[in-house]
Amino acid sequence: MAHYLLDTNHAAALVTLGHSLRQRVLLRLQAGDTFAITVPVVAETLYGIGLLPRAAQNLAEWARLRPSLACFVPDEADAENAASLQRALRRQGWQLETVDAFIAVVSLRYDLVLLTSDNDFAPVPNLKQENWLIP
Repeated sequence: MAHYLLDTNHAAALVTLGHSLRQRVLLRLQAGDTFAITVPVVAETLYGIGLLPRAAQNLAEWARLRPSLACFVPDEADAENAASLQRALRRQGWQLETVDAFIAVVSLRYDLVLLTSDNDFAPVPNLKQENWLIP
């Protein structure tokens, strides 16, 4: 059994019926794997899927799928760790947005594999990552 955290680029694809990532996640859920999101990913996903021409359908599909995803709420310790991570990476010449820093520290805290297509996470030490958007 594997445990995953979805970045926004993976979470948003879940609302597209027939999308290969959606099919893979649904199959892995049936097999016992777990999938989670963070509060910042919820905000980014709802914003993005709500702007698309199929906004009503997207939001309805998100509401249908949402209960199958655990949701982690970052706390003050996560905020402190996110800031520390951002500072450490900046000293090495990398820029990590605050939302991405929160996603990274939650993934690390709960030992989750981050599903992302975002290369900004590459320099994060010990972060396990996979990209399911690559065919």
